[in-house]
Amino acid sequence: MVKTHTGTSQLGASVAAPASPEEATLERVPNPHRSEHYLARFTAPEFTSLCPVTGQPDFALLVIDYVPDEWLVESKSLKLYLGSFRNHGAFHEDCTLRIGKDLVAVLSPRWFRIGGYWYPRGGIPIDVFWSTGEPPAGLWLPDQGVPPYRGRG
Repeated sequence: MVKTHTGTSQLGASVAAPASPEEATLERVPNPHRSEHYLARFTAPEFTSLCPVTGQPDFALLVIDYVPDEWLVESKSLKLYLGSFRNHGAFHEDCTLRIGKDLVAVLSPRWFRIGGYWYPRGGIPIDVFWSTGEPPAGLWLPDQGVPPYRGRG
């Protein structure tokens, strides 16, 4: 489980990159628009982790969508948390779901989804999707904007 901190101890400070997800801290701040239903999106186009078997790097584009309730994720802490996977060995499915479940545990959002669009290894792209259920009625939910992988054809 990832460490949680309420506030912004990392924002505006020189912070060493955590060596692993277990060493990372996700920070949250109060949502000033709690009465509204709106979508917040984070896109991480250069996410990196390691294959747990070969140690080779794996690359993904992550799209994280959530409808906040009481808390917002502080973006610098999210960046540091995602960067902590750089030397972490795990399969694509595990990385994607772990990130999603960690964020849900920290934020308790009204709704959450993550799309992990992994670049091909061994000729096969792997896309991993997870959500907490149906989005709230009336929510403007744009497409994640990532086209299916079609190779170089």
